[in-house]
Amino acid sequence: MDITQLSHRFKRFAVYECHGSSDLYEFLSHKIANDCELLELCLNAKAGQPVPNLFLSAVHFLLLSGKNHSLKEYYQSIVEHPQKPEESFEHFKDFCRLYREDIISLISRKLVQTNEVRRCAYLYPSFCYIDEMVKKPLALIEIGTSAGLQLLWDQYKYSYGSDEIYGNNQSTVHIQSEIIGEKRPLLLKNSPPVAFSRGIDLHISDLGDEEDFMWLKSLIWPEHQGRRELFEKAAELLNRNDSSLIEGDGISLLTNITEQAPDDAVICIFHTHVANQLEEDVKLTLINQIKKIGKTRDVFHLYNNMWDRYLHLDFMLNGIETQQIIAETDGHGRWFKWLL
Repeated sequence: MDITQLSHRFKRFAVYECHGSSDLYEFLSHKIANDCELLELCLNAKAGQPVPNLFLSAVHFLLLSGKNHSLKEYYQSIVEHPQKPEESFEHFKDFCRLYREDIISLISRKLVQTNEVRRCAYLYPSFCYIDEMVKKPLALIEIGTSAGLQLLWDQYKYSYGSDEIYGNNQSTVHIQSEIIGEKRPLLLKNSPPVAFSRGIDLHISDLGDEEDFMWLKSLIWPEHQGRRELFEKAAELLNRNDSSLIEGDGISLLTNITEQAPDDAVICIFHTHVANQLEEDVKLTLINQIKKIGKTRDVFHLYNNMWDRYLHLDFMLNGIETQQIIAETDGHGRWFKWLL
């Protein structure tokens, strides 16, 4: 990747990701896109990673870790009343010069593994839909699981613009989201049964490890206090549960793991905002593997950010393949539009 490509990425990130969601990151991203010094610094990023997220999170990580600099005054995650974003860039650039080596160390080895717990808001109706279709326990396999927080979707409770609660009514993690549009998904009062659960990632994030915990926290944008609170509550729940997380390449391990799933359960392979980091040939390999699994047993594949921004559900039941686009989703799970 060259500086021109990086500049374009930051501009797109500002317009399509940050606008209306983070004034600070929107402003900084536009500025970074036109600053050769900072773009050259970003060339040290680990290959295949979404560089804007990675770079901004590295700076956020250092600030959250206690680096004392005037830049912290612009981060709502650190100060109660942050300064205006329009005055931040001079401080941001000075911070990057001062902590250049620390930033290089982080962006050259860390991964963008956002465990956005609120994305479970659209996973829940998706798994309700699958449950209604097959009436079998679910065998969950998450690719790119990070710390495994989305793998616990059946342990959370949900509400969608009303007082009605779905899922695990006793959960300490309450996920609230908005369903837009006219169509409404099936929402089961109680979570569908899960018989098997595995998460796979190239690097498992250990929430018991202070650095891993802080890194995942730094991936949450400064203004998003609600996301931080959900993350912390979900992390507490995860630490009280046994998690079956496997470190390695999810695609190469997939067939072996599906063979471990109970025969009376339906296999559900899922991933959110992960496949955009995969090369085209790797995506096709994953699709072909799932089709191969579907020749011998029923399998569902739930995903987004692979070919487009929509939530897809591909499945093979009795050897017959079906492909559906089931929802349009917000990247942080604040809303979704059900399409079926």
